[in-house]
Amino acid sequence: MTLTVGTPDGLDAALLDVAREWLPERRWFPAKGTRADLELVGSLPLADDVRVLLVRARAGSIDAVLQVPLVLTAASPDAADAAETPDTPDPTVVGRVGDRVVRDGAAHPAFVAAWLAVADGPGADVDPGTARAVSGEQSNTSVILRATPDAPAPAAILKVLRAVAAGENPDVEVPRRLVEAGSTDVPAPLAWLEARWPDGSGGTVQGYLGAMSAFVEQAQDGFELACDVARRGEPFDAAARELGAVVAGVHAALVRAFGTDDATAPGDGPEQVAAAVANRFSWATSAVPQLARFAPGVDAVVAEVRALPAAPPRQRVHGDLHLGQVLRSGSRWFVTDFEGEPLAPLAARTRPDLALRDVAGMLRSLDYAAAVGGLTGPQAQAWTDSARRSLLDGYAAAAAPQADVDAAARAVLLRALELDKTLYEAVYESRNRPTWLPIPLAGLERLAG
Repeated sequence: MTLTVGTPDGLDAALLDVAREWLPERRWFPAKGTRADLELVGSLPLADDVRVLLVRARAGSIDAVLQVPLVLTAASPDAADAAETPDTPDPTVVGRVGDRVVRDGAAHPAFVAAWLAVADGPGADVDPGTARAVSGEQSNTSVILRATPDAPAPAAILKVLRAVAAGENPDVEVPRRLVEAGSTDVPAPLAWLEARWPDGSGGTVQGYLGAMSAFVEQAQDGFELACDVARRGEPFDAAARELGAVVAGVHAALVRAFGTDDATAPGDGPEQVAAAVANRFSWATSAVPQLARFAPGVDAVVAEVRALPAAPPRQRVHGDLHLGQVLRSGSRWFVTDFEGEPLAPLAARTRPDLALRDVAGMLRSLDYAAAVGGLTGPQAQAWTDSARRSLLDGYAAAAAPQADVDAAARAVLLRALELDKTLYEAVYESRNRPTWLPIPLAGLERLAG
């Protein structure tokens, strides 16, 4: 069902008042280092003493609607309340309203139980009392749940979206559509919750508040795995080949689920790709002048792309694919996090694109894994080259959607898309992690040197 956010009442106003100092300290609060105006959009009373506030936060260019689930508990001297002292504050305690303690509800059993009671989807056999928030997240709150307190492994993971937006949420919608299209390469969606709330101009908008998916047992982050393999000096070829096949399978399922953009508009062919690379290079050299020496190589890549007669049809893609977005469990890979580039507008994140852009992201991630794994010089080059070939072989062998495109044309497009990604990396590393700048510079030497 789609819930309708109600008009705020006096309790909601009191809850926001006690949350005003607590909110800016959260990792997921969008306005860091500046004072934000906070305004109640509405609230959802999911159960007795369980309320979800929607709060509009505005500061400079930031204008976001935040989801703030809260649970009110009795102010009693039990273990939970006793744990909170001035020296050891309980991070889940927001404040007090009257004789009740106001707590962050995202990982509270009362909120989880109420959420499951109204969510859509096949559901999951989980015990809300086992809820445990994942630490370290920046933009949302993920909660791990088990079937029973003594279950050997978690059963599901609930993602509570903190900044909610109108319309489709790719991280919720895409896995649902992929599973419907027959894919088994993504964690199965189990439940999701949508709501309708005031848009501030007299109308209403609809969007997702959260989603629950199956927990991938004994999973290892793909980037950490690749770094460990590189650190041991072992080949990553077999895993890379399997990963290439999984990426191809996901791309094929995306075509079944969303179709392709066969009606190519003017500028959507090779010329668009070439112009994008040229523009990226201009932007990158203005930020990192030392990149100017790659101009002849970049010009050659741009010219090769412009000479292509056509590009493959565009389709829905992952949008931000790299080794950190995949999980390895046993001998299987799972693709996760279909949110796309988080800071990009929704229209840009859901726009059809070349599937090879995802492949380019994976190839760049292999370079990073070799470097972070401690490989240097010829050893790094040999490890990366072998893993790259294996990933591409796996992708092609799995009958990827671009399989009918001339192999030489695919290679030209892939090189251009990888170059575009590497130029972005060079600027990012220059600004944020200068000691990592040699990683994209080495990539530029290979692609445009």
